[in-house]
Amino acid sequence: MPLSNFVFTTFLLVLVLNITIVNAQPLVPALFLFGDSASDAGNNNYLKTLVKANFPPYGRDFINHEPTGRFCNGKLATDFTTENLGFTTYPLPYLSKKANGKNLLNGSNFASAGSGYYEETSELTNALPLSKQLQLYKDYQNKLVVLVGKVNATSTINGSIHLLSAGSSDFVQNYYINPLLYKKYTTDQFSDILIQSYIKFVLALYKMGARKIGVTTLPPIGCLPASITLFSEDSNKCVEKMNSAAVSFNYKLNWTSQSLQKKFSDLNIVVLDIYTPLLDMIKKPQDKGFFEARKACCGSGLIETSYLCNAKSPGTCANASEYVFWDAFHPSEAANKVISDDLLVSGLNLI
Repeated sequence: MPLSNFVFTTFLLVLVLNITIVNAQPLVPALFLFGDSASDAGNNNYLKTLVKANFPPYGRDFINHEPTGRFCNGKLATDFTTENLGFTTYPLPYLSKKANGKNLLNGSNFASAGSGYYEETSELTNALPLSKQLQLYKDYQNKLVVLVGKVNATSTINGSIHLLSAGSSDFVQNYYINPLLYKKYTTDQFSDILIQSYIKFVLALYKMGARKIGVTTLPPIGCLPASITLFSEDSNKCVEKMNSAAVSFNYKLNWTSQSLQKKFSDLNIVVLDIYTPLLDMIKKPQDKGFFEARKACCGSGLIETSYLCNAKSPGTCANASEYVFWDAFHPSEAANKVISDDLLVSGLNLI
């Protein structure tokens, strides 16, 4: 980005945030979250699945030091995004008993850890596939109509931001460990299948009234501690073939999103790059104030996630803010803050 454009955009960002603070009103009516563990704030707590994070040490740095189902020691990047948009509370997991009445007015969270673009990825862990998340969103809309009336509900849906984060589970927890997939499809062919699912999801959201959609890219999946442990011939280096697959998918995601936006003049899609900021932290952790980028904070830091990361995990670090990764698959709160801050400028295009 040219310096003049960056300065202008930064000024605009500060102006918008100041207006939000003065008016004490969020920048959009509501926020809706879809996808996987990058956004799941507790939906998996209510599912019969082994992919959960509602126990210590998860949540040890969150509000009241309580585990909520977030796959992190504290806040997710989407939590910081929620705050940046001016909301004082986070959208509740839709499966939560608290997700009713006025608690639905600022949006809802439909994300489910272990989910992906590929329907069968969700079936492996009994997570909510995107198709089911859409069904729940339709149910949410019906409740919103009862709460505020059809006209106001339509206005809310049209003006709100819909964020999607998916794809990592499809590759790391399915494709690369499932011989039925990687022997049948090349990574290029598999990514094409995922893109078709993405298109289907966006079209369904559009039909349901969504007009502002943000979608995150794949992170550098070959640099996740678990990926390096499982797939790297050199235990201290990122798995380049996995990162190459992510880069290729992200290119297709960008191109597809631009095509969809051209097709619908009233649709605003923004691709949010999390690959670059996370890779920067991994390659030069000290530049961002981190001490460790190869191992995660929890346990040995090489493979633990969900129930493998627990209160009795030996070796869990004392200060997660020094680590890029909290567990072997998910960033720490400190890393999520860096990612969220990096997305601020590009996210302005959704407002």
